Amino acid sequence: MSLGDALSIAMAGLRANQASMSLVSSNVANAETPGYVRKTTDQVQTNTGSIGTGVNIVGVNRELDQYILAQLRTETSGASYASLKSSFLQQVQGIYGNPDGTGTLESSFNALTTAVQALSTSPDSSSARIGVINAAQAMASQLNSMSQGLQTLRGAAETGIKDSVSTANNLMKQIATINNQLQTNPLGGTSTDSATAALLDQRDQYVTQLSQLMDIRVTTNSANQVTVFTGSGVQLVGNEAATLSFDAQGTVTPNTTWNSNSALSSLGSIKVSYSNGGSIDLTDTLKSGKMAAYVELRDKTLVQAQTQLDQFAATMSSALSDKTVSGTATAAATVPQGYDINTANLMTGNTVNLTYTDVASNTQRTLTIVRVDDPSVLPLPASTTPNNKVIGIDFSGTSGTVAAQLNAALNGANLNFTSSGSTLSVRNTAGFTTVDAASTTVTQTGLTGNGVEVPLFTDNGKAYSGATTVSGSQITGLAQRLSVNTALSADPSRLVVYSTSPQTPSGDATRANFISQQLNNAKFAYSPQTGVGSAGTPFSGTLLSYMQQITSAQGAAAAAASQVADGQNVVLSTLQQKFTATSGVNMDEEMAHLLSLQNAYSANARVMSTVNDMYKTLMQAF
Repeated sequence: MSLGDALSIAMAGLRANQASMSLVSSNVANAETPGYVRKTTDQVQTNTGSIGTGVNIVGVNRELDQYILAQLRTETSGASYASLKSSFLQQVQGIYGNPDGTGTLESSFNALTTAVQALSTSPDSSSARIGVINAAQAMASQLNSMSQGLQTLRGAAETGIKDSVSTANNLMKQIATINNQLQTNPLGGTSTDSATAALLDQRDQYVTQLSQLMDIRVTTNSANQVTVFTGSGVQLVGNEAATLSFDAQGTVTPNTTWNSNSALSSLGSIKVSYSNGGSIDLTDTLKSGKMAAYVELRDKTLVQAQTQLDQFAATMSSALSDKTVSGTATAAATVPQGYDINTANLMTGNTVNLTYTDVASNTQRTLTIVRVDDPSVLPLPASTTPNNKVIGIDFSGTSGTVAAQLNAALNGANLNFTSSGSTLSVRNTAGFTTVDAASTTVTQTGLTGNGVEVPLFTDNGKAYSGATTVSGSQITGLAQRLSVNTALSADPSRLVVYSTSPQTPSGDATRANFISQQLNNAKFAYSPQTGVGSAGTPFSGTLLSYMQQITSAQGAAAAAASQVADGQNVVLSTLQQKFTATSGVNMDEEMAHLLSLQNAYSANARVMSTVNDMYKTLMQAF
């Protein structure tokens, strides 16, 4: 080896050492920088013929485990989803309160039943009557407040989606910008210099932040450029960034709902659009991340919580105001036999109830006929109660007679309907069906003259009858609108006096006992949409038992969400530790590496010094 070769090798070593020490310095300086990946030099040996003549730095390596990084992004998305959902459900539990707590729905209900019991004991007491009114107003206010709390949370979810979309757009633009900068990578291909490696760190950080917002999938090409897709396969970023949009709808109420048909939706949709004009709705395709959690909370979780309160308000209201009136059985000599039903007092939403037996199978079935005055809402949703068929019939007269509609709708059920004025008649069909019972359920609006039933609660001043109109079902949002009948507030004596001809004695406890019975002991069936019970076995119980069920369910949901969030955070923390172990900066390792580089630097410098001395000696010899 010549002295020139030795000098060249030493100089190459010095340059390599200087570059490596510079990276060590950068690693140490950025040890606490989020998203920073440890860097090392990419060195190759240079040869002249078969003899090694030095080392060249051809790029900078990022010590990155792509598999762990992909897992980390997946779990980041899952942790964000779980944590946000847990946070909201903790707030929902706060709205419902603990079963034995004060200032809760159950405490308000217990106060109402206690006041009614006091009225049953002393029906002639003015203070007892006023006590019931005050307790009922507190009950209504409690439901109003809880409902408003749920809608506030839904509004926060709507705002959260809007903010997340804005953040996601900014992140996607940053990713696309870096992708384009990589096209001018001076080293070409996947090789990087320090500046390019820093860009890759930034881009990975942006992608990880995007994964907090939604579930994503990332692919990398031969030029270190990434393409980002949603979990469902919709492209978000390449050399261009798509644009997310969200049309926030302002105030959120129980009646504002999301629908994939934009013409029917009253809440914002998340859409992705492209420069070529294409657009895709992502609202119900996101499965993880904050945006998916916000959508699920806004459109499902909190809607179900509102449904629970609305069902309670509706059941409590109807329990006191609804009256069942039996139909009139035909005379024994009448053929075929059946029932005549007076429908004159039916309000929209009230029902005609039939029980009949299928002779062939000896199976008893029920039929509920709902009065509808707006034919545009027909047909009504299918019944969720086993062995009970529910149909809506237009009573406005625009769809023909009620009997004709029933015969057409129930073709094959072997029930025969006729109508005359306000009388609806149903008859047995020999050998096929036997009508066992018939009745109507009507909503009482007056305070006297119609029995002990009393409209203690109203729908913001209107009678609650469960009506369905083009605006939706009356039950939706009832908890937010529930109020005490102003006529009763003005005249609490009507809590006792249910007849003026003859006059009900002031000490008569009949109506008070009825109210107590309905609130405390009567059992009702509740819709599976509340999350309590199922379509096959709907929950049936008292108002108190139902209330305890939904309160318990919310507490269990909050606890389960908290456990999931904790578990997800443990998984995320473990992956972050693995990622740090492979890609993060270890100060001890860097210091040891620096010491090694310093020794190598000294050795190369000594070689250069020795070669220099040898050159001097040779020069002196001549």
